[in-house]
Parts: sequence; C-alpha cells; structure tokens
Amino acid sequence: MDLYAFPPIAAVLDGAHALLMGLADLLQPLVGVSSAAAAIVLVTLLVRAALVPVGVSQAKAERTRARLAPKLAELRRKHGSNPERLQRETMALYSDEGSSPFAGCLPMLVQAPIVGVIYALFILPTIAGHPNTLLDHTLFGVPLGSSLAGEVAAGALTPGALAVYASVVVAIALVGEVTRRVFRPQLPDAATTASPSPGSSAGTSTPDPSALLASAGMQRALGLLQFITAMIAVFVPLAAALYLLVTVAWTLGQRVVLRRAYPLRSLPA
Repeated sequence: MDLYAFPPIAAVLDGAHALLMGLADLLQPLVGVSSAAAAIVLVTLLVRAALVPVGVSQAKAERTRARLAPKLAELRRKHGSNPERLQRETMALYSDEGSSPFAGCLPMLVQAPIVGVIYALFILPTIAGHPNTLLDHTLFGVPLGSSLAGEVAAGALTPGALAVYASVVVAIALVGEVTRRVFRPQLPDAATTASPSPGSSAGTSTPDPSALLASAGMQRALGLLQFITAMIAVFVPLAAALYLLVTVAWTLGQRVVLRRAYPLRSLPA
C-alpha cells in the first residue's frame, strides 16, 4: 500500500504542493529560478515564527530543570540503586513544580511531520494524481529533489552541485557546533547536591559524581545530535536540507534571545 496515496495524506501533500508553487510564482520576479527554494525558506520562517510560543515554553522548562538540578542530584544520590523509586520521586518532584521531564519536546514533535511533508514533496514524481512540478525547480542549478548521497551514488555529481550541497551541510554543522558550545550544560549548577558532604562547611554544596556523568553525557549527546542533523542533510533532498539549515539557524538565534529573557545563572543554587 502506498502511504502517500492515502486520501488524507495525499490531500495534505497536494495542499502543501499548491502552497509552495503559489509562493514560488510570487517570488519568481524577485529571485528568478530559485523561487521554489526561496518559498521553502519563507515557509520555514513562518513555521518557526508560529512556534515561538512553544519555544518560550521550552525555555521555561529548561529554567525549571536548572532550578531542580540540585534536588534531582540528591534524589539520584539517595535512590540511585532503586530505579523505580528514583523514577517515582523524580516524577513527583516535577509534578510538585507543575512541570514534566519531557517539557520542551513539542517543537521536535511538531517539526517531524513538516520535514516529512517537504521530504515527500521532493521525492514523489506525482502528487494526488498530478505531476510534481516542484521537481523542476533548482537552487543555483541543482535540482531541489536531488541529494548529495544520491548524486554520488549515481556518479552524476558535478563540482558546482558539490559546492551547493557542501555549503548547506557545512553550514548546518557549523550552526550546530556554535549551538553546542554556547549552550553546553553548566556543570557547577547542574552537578551539585543540595546538602553538604561530610567534612564540608554547612553552606557549601558538593559535586555529585552521578550528576557530573549525566552532564557529560548530555554534552556528548548534544554533539552527536548536531552531527546527525548534518548527516541527515547528506541523504535527504536538497529542499529538506535547506529546511533543516533554516531551522537550526533560527533555533540558535531564538535560544540566544530566550536565554537572555530566562537566564539560568540568576537562579539560586
């Protein structure tokens, strides 16, 4: 069974196709043959702008996690040998704060179907029974429906196309690396317990080894995530890679602004 032929999905794809083609026609007098690529950028910006309230909620959730970090470290110290008890106590702590460990995951969940729609629009020769005219559009002469991996496998990669693909992939990796460096976990705040260790002064918090390991693991996970995003851009159509580039760049700028609005360092230790 062809999933894309399922009536509701076909209708969504047809509407997305019509929207992008309409925007491309409007932008063509301004940007010429790259109007479809410009339409993708514009749609991405509109989607990200609509998700700003969700980003604010994500920033608040991050602030809550930072504030609860000492208490979470204490729970790990007390109940680390009892995973079920640790999970119950952790959920109870978040419940008391009116939050959840999974708060802030909504942007990823919302973006997933959008990326899927853009991906489908540039791999399907027909959409809802009519030819997919988006496949005729290019970015600097490179078809938006092609991918770097596909061109290499077909032996059709040209120097010009390589430059376009490499620019997008490298830009995604660079933005990801900047994001990782700017928003790396703050170990002193996230890895201290709320109670002093034996022999320490009453007002001094002590680094918790499990919290340190968790923060280091988070740092490695963030680095891996950025690497995976760049690798995905190698295999998806150029249109989807362009969407990813605009998304990660917007996300970096938005997080910088929201971090200033909801700073973590101003929280009490």
